[in-house]
Amino acid sequence: MNRKLRNRTLAASAVVLAGLVAWIARPAGSPPGPGEAGSNAANVASALTVAAASPETQTWPQTLQASGALAAWQEIIVSPETGGLRIVELLVDVGARVKRGQLLVRLADDSLKADLRKQEAAVAQARANLDQAESNVRRAKLVEGSGALSAQKVEEYQINEATARAALASALAELDSIRLKLSQTRIVAVDDGLVSAKSAVLGNVVNTGAELFRLVRQGRIEWRVELDARQLAAVRPGLHAQVTLPGGESVDGTVRQVAPTLSTGTGRAIAYVSLPGESAARAGMFANGILELEAKPALTLPQSAVVMRDGKSYVFVIGAGDKVAIRAVETGRRRGDRIELLSGFATDVRVVASGGAFLSDGAQVTVVKSDTANVARAIPGNAS
Repeated sequence: MNRKLRNRTLAASAVVLAGLVAWIARPAGSPPGPGEAGSNAANVASALTVAAASPETQTWPQTLQASGALAAWQEIIVSPETGGLRIVELLVDVGARVKRGQLLVRLADDSLKADLRKQEAAVAQARANLDQAESNVRRAKLVEGSGALSAQKVEEYQINEATARAALASALAELDSIRLKLSQTRIVAVDDGLVSAKSAVLGNVVNTGAELFRLVRQGRIEWRVELDARQLAAVRPGLHAQVTLPGGESVDGTVRQVAPTLSTGTGRAIAYVSLPGESAARAGMFANGILELEAKPALTLPQSAVVMRDGKSYVFVIGAGDKVAIRAVETGRRRGDRIELLSGFATDVRVVASGGAFLSDGAQVTVVKSDTANVARAIPGNAS
């Protein structure tokens, strides 16, 4: 009797062991056995834990992509007003910042100083001649009625006085001219600026009007944006601009002026954008940027919600049962961490806020209310 009971127990144990081995060896993805469906359904259902986001309407300025050269706001050409003099001193070099009235160049003034002394003597002589002529006229008037002097002689004295007076005026004018030339040997900056070029050479004899230095007036640089007729109609002074320099730096500016006409050769006009004087902008650079136009409403999503695939933009819409559906979208402006949706979207639609790169169309997700979800997990069945 005991032997029969022992045989039955061994047989039952063998059946249970065989079943356990068969379950362990069952290939992954095969249909669950009896009693397994309820326990595994939850694990297989969720592919990712995500946070949901809905489109929001915000007021954003319209933007206009543009490009153009950077140039000096105004340039100052420093040149001598008198010629034939030698440069004896250069006090600044390229890159120097100068102030209004600051001495830049000094020319040789020895010859002019000699001319000044000579002309001062000529003025003294002319003044003495005038004094003598005036004295003669006074004496002639005292005896004019006595007959001691003829009328012709009296008239001669008066003419000599007028001539001496004119000679003195001419000598004084020449003296002022020499003094002016002497002051012009000190060449100064007419305004604050940045020295951008130097042509002056120490010891060189300069001609009147020859360029010695070139200054960027007040160190101000502007971005000269090229616009077509359609773009020009939307741009006006005072608009904000953001310029991206060749080195990657971003500089804020303001539209100072818009050209009133278009070029007959290119059909384009120039908008002048003032930039800060202490920025990394340099004249001669070519830069791209945007102009911010009038503000208008924009339907926006977080930029992390938009997934790029095959050069197109997509979002994953969360539907019934927390299943996602991929939907192509057309995007527009970007501002901060938000991006504009140009295609029609209702504001009550829920989309995957981030992590869409790990999803496929029709995938099951677990949605959490906050953005603290570990959206980087993309292991099937690892939802929390």
